[in-house]
Amino acid sequence: MSFWDVVWFICISFLFVAYLMMLFWILADLFRDHETSGWVKAVWIVALFIVPLLTALVYMIARGHGMAERSARESEVVRQRQEAYIRDVASQSTASPVDQINQAKALLDAGTISQAEFDTLKANALGSGGTTSTGNGQRVS
Repeated sequence: MSFWDVVWFICISFLFVAYLMMLFWILADLFRDHETSGWVKAVWIVALFIVPLLTALVYMIARGHGMAERSARESEVVRQRQEAYIRDVASQSTASPVDQINQAKALLDAGTISQAEFDTLKANALGSGGTTSTGNGQRVS
């Protein structure tokens, strides 16, 4: 195999992978588009299988702008959902010490935890590192 055969193989491989990516983007865009009817989607898919390169080029020219808009809209929805999830998780993990103590007290009242566990949770909520004192002056870790 000569040097130019390797170069040719690399170029053809790159173009083939780029072509496959374009086909997958087109298929994803077809299924993402809720305004296009099912029959039109079916025609585009059949055309992609019969005359793939020409159909892909026509699709990119005819619907490329809408494709970019749908992709940007979907990205914005995903970003908003991710931010909402992060805010929800962050608000749960950053409960105030009063809320943490109230939750621990509710667990204590329900009998789920013991008094020693409540004292540990209370000390952690107040930021004293998990050590607390018992009623007789001894420190418990």
